[in-house]
Amino acid sequence: MGLPIIGTILDIIKGPLDKLIPDKGKKAEFQHALEMEILKSGLGQMEINKAEAQHPSIFVAGWRPFIGWVCGFALAWHFMGADILNWLRVAFFPDVPAPPVLAGTETLVTVLLSMLGLGGLRTVEKLKGVSRDKWRGK
Repeated sequence: MGLPIIGTILDIIKGPLDKLIPDKGKKAEFQHALEMEILKSGLGQMEINKAEAQHPSIFVAGWRPFIGWVCGFALAWHFMGADILNWLRVAFFPDVPAPPVLAGTETLVTVLLSMLGLGGLRTVEKLKGVSRDKWRGK
């Protein structure tokens, strides 16, 4: 399979699928249809990303990249940069006092996962055709 998520989804539903569809041919047909739907949703997300990136307003085209870069840099600093810098300080400058301990990793991860979740929910709204643009008559 092309995408690892397809295998994961099929593994999750494999047990109930065996009980619901005992015929191997029908089961293979259902799995193929499920794979196609998952791939279509990925194509839909690519179209949404392209449309958002072309939007003239920075508030539409720029919020995801900004949050992504800020969270990515902060996660890299929390999990790698601060430790490497501290190791270099101890190795080469042992008399220099330690910098203050950084806190807030839990909050950072919460914000990152929340933003990823909101992006996923927005994708589902657009795929189902219930986005706000539909309600305005656009």
